[in-house]
Amino acid sequence: MRILILEDELPAYEKIKAFIEKNIPAHEIMGWARSVSEAKKFLTDHPEPNLIFSDIELLDGSSFEVFEAHKVECPIIFSTAFDQYLFQAFQTNGIAYLLKPYSEENFQEALRKYH
Repeated sequence: MRILILEDELPAYEKIKAFIEKNIPAHEIMGWARSVSEAKKFLTDHPEPNLIFSDIELLDGSSFEVFEAHKVECPIIFSTAFDQYLFQAFQTNGIAYLLKPYSEENFQEALRKYH
């Protein structure tokens, strides 16, 4: 499974990466983008991932800007500290919404939705 992570905070990136490594045996983290501009460039320059884990507020804007500019077909699992984006997330290929701080159990539940 090819995975892209959009996350601006290093501790949050490390947490999701650890959960991926523990819970998804056959995975490839294709990349990590911390900003809207990095994410747009990645999606333009690489094949589409199978799954995206995406924070909503990135260094230079909202991840929704990424998905408006680059339509993706793959599912997105959103993770954020803000609950006000829930409706918008599910209008953007969102299949799960992890509210920070989320647990490994929450992460596993989101993966079940993917599968």
